[in-house]
Amino acid sequence: MNVYDKAHELAKAIKGSSEVEDITSAMKVVESDPESKRMLENFRNSQMELQQRMMSGEMPPQEEMQKMEKLFEVLNLNLGIRRLFEAERRLSVVIEDVNKIISESLQHLYGAEGQ
Repeated sequence: MNVYDKAHELAKAIKGSSEVEDITSAMKVVESDPESKRMLENFRNSQMELQQRMMSGEMPPQEEMQKMEKLFEVLNLNLGIRRLFEAERRLSVVIEDVNKIISESLQHLYGAEGQ
């Protein structure tokens, strides 16, 4: 068994999953509405900037974090964007579950058997 072949099979299965189909469908809805698309792009840009700052060790002020939370809440009022966020969350759960399965299969290497 070639691990890389299996990884490619897994990637293909994820790409063809209902979770990815839901994201694709929701994204088309958002992109068809210029205002929704603009709001989402602005949010994603702000989110990315905030994450980059945090990764470089800078902790943003509490007000800025609250502003992002409120913006997220406002975006969730948009049905198309909410659908996209929910679909992305479901895919994230699948990926986390796959990572957990892989990690658990290797626990025996580090003396974590039986835990």
